Amino acid sequence: MATQQDLQELLRLLTVTRKVPMMQAMAHIKALQGVNLRRASIKQIAEAPQPDVESAIKDAKAARALQNACKAAVKLGVTGGKRPAAAGATSGAAAKRAKLGDGDGGMGGPAQMTPQELERSLELPLCTDEEMIAGTVLQTNRAPLVLAFAVELLRYTMPEQPLSSRLSLAQAVVSANSRSKAVSIGIEKGPSAEEEGYGEGQPRVRVMGREVAVLKRGGYKWKGDEEVGEGADQAKETQETSTTSVVLDTPTPTWSVSQPVTLKSSTFVARAAAITDASQRSKMLADLMAANPKLQTATHNAWAYRIKLYSGASFMREDSFDDGEAGCGDLLLRVMREVSAVDTIVVLTRWYGGIMLGPDRWRLMRDCATGALAGRLRKTGAEVSLGGEAVWGLDLEAARNRPSGIGGGGGGYGSSRNETSVVGMHIHRPEAARSYLLRSFASATPEPTAAAPADAGGGGGGDGDGGGAKAKKGATPKKKTQKALDAEKEENLGLLLGAIRLVFDSWADHLAPADLDRRAWSWYTAVRPDVDSGPSGWGAKGSLKLKTILDLRRKED
Repeated sequence: MATQQDLQELLRLLTVTRKVPMMQAMAHIKALQGVNLRRASIKQIAEAPQPDVESAIKDAKAARALQNACKAAVKLGVTGGKRPAAAGATSGAAAKRAKLGDGDGGMGGPAQMTPQELERSLELPLCTDEEMIAGTVLQTNRAPLVLAFAVELLRYTMPEQPLSSRLSLAQAVVSANSRSKAVSIGIEKGPSAEEEGYGEGQPRVRVMGREVAVLKRGGYKWKGDEEVGEGADQAKETQETSTTSVVLDTPTPTWSVSQPVTLKSSTFVARAAAITDASQRSKMLADLMAANPKLQTATHNAWAYRIKLYSGASFMREDSFDDGEAGCGDLLLRVMREVSAVDTIVVLTRWYGGIMLGPDRWRLMRDCATGALAGRLRKTGAEVSLGGEAVWGLDLEAARNRPSGIGGGGGGYGSSRNETSVVGMHIHRPEAARSYLLRSFASATPEPTAAAPADAGGGGGGDGDGGGAKAKKGATPKKKTQKALDAEKEENLGLLLGAIRLVFDSWADHLAPADLDRRAWSWYTAVRPDVDSGPSGWGAKGSLKLKTILDLRRKED
């Protein structure tokens, strides 16, 4: 019987060493298990008769290459068991493991860090002082500016993603754009890793108009600063209705209730129940309010429902109501579509605490809605795959180019410093993306001012210094230390992110997330530094006036 470790090691050998696309590698493993190689381990394949391997792989040359690779791996000690280690190397290996860490399946940062600690360690500087922003001019190249735009954009289009995921996704966009640009100007040739089948079968998300392959971070539990209540008195809430009701003779609805979530004095809670006809909606809401008088004190009671018109129908009847919580109804419908919820109504309640939450409200509303839907669908026995999981951006070029990558330190694509592999899959590390941002925005060198003109009265008289003909030379500015330069770059990054956030804040309540994503690229191209269009402009730096970013804000009517 194949163990998980056996399968992972064989899958890694196929995808990393043999560079076989993931879907094809899975098919090879299934075929091997069908020819008396049930364990499908590297050692078993190495010791198996060659005809057995060839009967599974079909291609004799590929089968021999696979068996030879397995034999080489066995020689190196890559078998289904633990590798022997020299006694003297034990402490060094342990120290290395402690340094690298393998939390979240090897991809979530140091093992000793909780998700909350990881997210706090990745926090970025932010300054929204408009006067300071307007007077700042930076010296940078284009790639880190794309990264900054993407990180801030994802706060609004995918607010359920933690900062670590937003950094990883943003770096995936930068790497894909860099690769496309390299091909267009002749620096790179040939098909991309994606075109060669790397990342095939992986889910994808769209960021700044570009689709990137992602990997779900299974088991990664993260939340912001909100407080999650127990909700014990509501977990099994049942809405009782009068037995004399004759409205379509509906059964007593059972409401599944999410855990209440509180952030900055605002509290959110969601409820979900079955509904089979739109005419039931008003009666159900009235009964819900009567049974829970506290709901009548809420600031907003938004709702949405999806109903199948008849058995076998592909068209759904959908309706929603924001009740003053802008965009909430559309969000509820979107979440219901993601989990394929039908004949279901969701009510989301908010008690407003007097403090604007910004994009965090979208994440909290989504969490509550999915929690209520999950509870209801579990009760009906339906299978549900909740949306909104944290994800990593996959580094497809690194998977193909390993161990040598092109570009460096977060700016290029396929960089070995950005990759982490688990079962042959490489991701963009958030730490590398953050480091790239912190070191990429220097202050522009002030343009030299013209020398003061000579005194018009110079040349005559015996006093003075000849009318300024011997003007003093400007003092050479003192060279800054590396520590001072790093601090300046960090401050500049905060001003840049503040400028971008002010732009997105001005548009967020007026554009849907998809529209905001489409506009983000045009905003970037409107302000990016001017560089040569050919190979000479690759990685070149230019000036970026932050005032031009502020000018992108929505003009109030």
